[in-house]
Amino acid sequence: MSNIYVNEPATNGKVCMKTTVGDIDIELWSKECPLACRNFIQLCMEGYYNGTIFHRVIRDFIVQGGDPTGTGEGGESIYTASFKNEFHQRLKFNRRGLVGMASGNDGMNGSQFFFTLNATPDLDKKHTLFGKVVGNTLFNMLRLGECEIGDDDKPLTKQKILQVKILSNPFNDIIPREKKKDKKKKEKIRDKKDAKK
Repeated sequence: MSNIYVNEPATNGKVCMKTTVGDIDIELWSKECPLACRNFIQLCMEGYYNGTIFHRVIRDFIVQGGDPTGTGEGGESIYTASFKNEFHQRLKFNRRGLVGMASGNDGMNGSQFFFTLNATPDLDKKHTLFGKVVGNTLFNMLRLGECEIGDDDKPLTKQKILQVKILSNPFNDIIPREKKKDKKKKEKIRDKKDAKK
């Protein structure tokens, strides 16, 4: 067995990302990167990623998704603001199939994430590495990087996240937040009841 895998901490948490290229199983380093993993799990639980596209592909480097606007400019975290990167000395971008947070130049994170298509050591200490693609589903993830690419690293054929299922939740205290549209519906109903009084 390679030293790469021996040095990594054990994972804790797993999701199955159902995409237009097939399932992608992701194991999480929730103890090493609790902010990123909690953010990712809760967004998955709420269906935040469902229907979003992989909006950026850089051949032999990364595939990026997690932006509901599909532009690379959107997305938000579960926290009141963006959250800082989390680094761990035993987690390195040393191979394909790793999952990182797509932070801005300020080192702050929202909802966007990326898969590595190769070893990307330039990303160490710049982006939170919080998960890895496991099993044969790695080949489905690699298919995302085989598309034709247009301007601004945008894929010409849109590949989507159809649904994300949580297979093992490392955070037993997470409950889905109320969606904005559901909250507005409840407020309208309450306002109508108040008006009748």
